[in-house]
Formats: sequence, structure tokens, C-alpha cells
Amino acid sequence: MRIIFTLIVCVSSLVFQTTPLAQDVATTETTQNIDATKLLCPDADFWGKKMLTGVCWSCLFPVRLLGMTIFDEGSDLPDGATEKSFCACSGDEGLPMFGVTGGAWLPARLIEVVRKPYCSPILGGTSFNSGVRLWGGHKEVEGDGTDKTYYNYHYWAFPLYAILQLFVQNNCNAGGLRNLDMMYMSELDPTWNVDELAFFMNPEAVVFANPLAVAACTVDCATTTVSMPMTSLFWCAGCWGNLYPFTGNIASDASAPRDTSLLIARVLASLHRKALAHKTYGDDALCGGQIYPMIPKQQYKLSTLFPLAEANAEELESTDANGVKHTKILDNCCHWIGESTFKWGEHRTIPGTGEDYVYLIWRYTECCLTGDNDH
Repeated sequence: MRIIFTLIVCVSSLVFQTTPLAQDVATTETTQNIDATKLLCPDADFWGKKMLTGVCWSCLFPVRLLGMTIFDEGSDLPDGATEKSFCACSGDEGLPMFGVTGGAWLPARLIEVVRKPYCSPILGGTSFNSGVRLWGGHKEVEGDGTDKTYYNYHYWAFPLYAILQLFVQNNCNAGGLRNLDMMYMSELDPTWNVDELAFFMNPEAVVFANPLAVAACTVDCATTTVSMPMTSLFWCAGCWGNLYPFTGNIASDASAPRDTSLLIARVLASLHRKALAHKTYGDDALCGGQIYPMIPKQQYKLSTLFPLAEANAEELESTDANGVKHTKILDNCCHWIGESTFKWGEHRTIPGTGEDYVYLIWRYTECCLTGDNDH
């Protein structure tokens, strides 16, 4: 009897434990599916307070008016910025409209760099297509001992000040876009993943594909990290590497911030070559952006929005000889094209969920302020 009773107890225990075990397994599988989805196409949490709190607002400075710097010391002004105080632009009827010059760094574009094709972290981790081609990321290449990196990108219009209706005249918004709009997708561009096709868009890449041209980029790296990019070395992206060719295939040094930043620089250079980006500063751009075939490196700054926002600026307080305290905003939450990632970015990678990136593109913009928003 004791043996029979023991068998009944054991069988009963197994029966009553079957359902909870099944539930645990189902829960575990569901959790794994959710985590896998986030790993492949993460949500940048863009639609919410991060749209404002993730922005490096101090990048607006320096601000210029009437040819004079009224905020900051003017050390971040690109070469060739206008020195004019007054200006004139043609109105709708061809009559000149007089105004004063103004300039500032304005948030203009978003670029998301993703491993999974058609994935959009900006849109909450939404995938436009379930295709399996053009997958990217960091890859180890057997045989030659080198590593390669390939990412897709999506180029968005993001005129934040125009969206918020903050002191942006129409001629200060090159391209005329006033909302969040997707402007370009690399998945639809064969020149982005086929280097031979990209050669026909930028054949001068042959000239800069040599050790001497690459070595010159070390000078641009040092100069960019200390002050600003060198316009004379237009084929260099500072510490990030060679700007050519304009494709998504690059030799990787296992630094995701560096690799994705180099791709951002190539994206901007490629769009300028395709007449899809404007030069927005200088005397010739006061009445509207100008099509410019070569990338004006000093026109752009970048700040990271995802995975870790580059949005905190420090303040430096000093006291002059008269005992007056002065506060200066240190521009440390946005960076130049080619600026060393050790200053701003190496800690911004989160393994798994933070290997795709979203960058906010700041564009130095000068325009003729006429007071007529229809112009």
C-alpha cells in the first residue's frame, strides 16, 4: 500500500506541474522573440520628450547679426562666412528687399544608420520591408586579416526650428522642407553597396586611393580635433578616414562610432555630388541655399541622438579683472566632421540594442533677414 500511495503522489505532482511549466516555456519564448526584434530593429524613442531633450541646444551658438558675433567668441564660424551687415534679395515681383544678415547653427537633417535594411529606429523600430538583402554591420573577413563594415542609411529632413515655428525665415531654410520627411534611402541606391557603380558618380576617387593621400588625413585629424576641419583636404574625413569612395563599404577598426560617422560624412558628400544638398553660408547663400557639388565640411556639425544622446553641454565660469563673472557654454555636445571619437563617442555604443545610430545634422546657415516670411 505504501508503494502504491507513493506512486499516486508522484503522478499527481507531475500532472499539476505540467500547465505551469508550459506557461513558463511560452513566456520565455515570447520574451526571447520580443528581445530579438529589438536587437534587429531598435526603437530610438524619438517620438516624445527625446525630440527636445535629446537635442544639443548649445550647438545653436555662435549667433551672428549684422556681421557681428553677438553670442560666443566666434571660434566655430566656417571660413568664408559673410562679413556683410546689410543685404538685399529679390522679392516676388522682382523688386529688391533690403534686410540685415544673420547666421546660426540650425538643426536641419537626421540620418539613421542601420544594420537591418528598411529598419527605421526613428519610426519606433518599424521595418518597411522584410527583405533579407543588404544586411549590414561589422564583419570579420577571413583571408586578408581585415574587418569590413556596411550599413544602410535613411536621410530625413528635420528643420526643427521651422517645425517649432522659431524665427526661421523661408530663405533661411534651404530646400524649403518644413516637416519631418524621408528624403533618401540607401536600399534603393545601387551605388551605395556596389563600389564599381559608385565610381561613375565620383571618378576622382582614383586620385585619392593611394597611401600619400591617406597619410595626409592625419593632419586633418589633428586639426579637426583641436579646432575645425581643413577645407583644403577635401578628400579627408579627419580622424574617421578617407571620404572616398562614396559607398557604404568601409574598412573597419572595430569602432562603431567611428565607422558610422565616416558613413555619415560619405552620405553628405554623396548628396552634395548628386545636387541634393545645399551650401548655406557665405555671401552667395544669403538669399537661399546654393547647389554645391563638393561637401563644405565646415558647414556641418553632428550630435548623436541614439543610442545615447549627445545633449549635455558644460558651462565655464570665469571672473575678469573687474570682478564681473562671465559664463561661457562649452560646445562639447556636438562635433565636427572628422573629430576624434575619443572626445565624444566611444562610450555611446550599447551592445545588441545600441548598435544602430541616429545622428542629428547641424548646418551653419546664413541668410538675409528681410522680415518677409513669404520670401
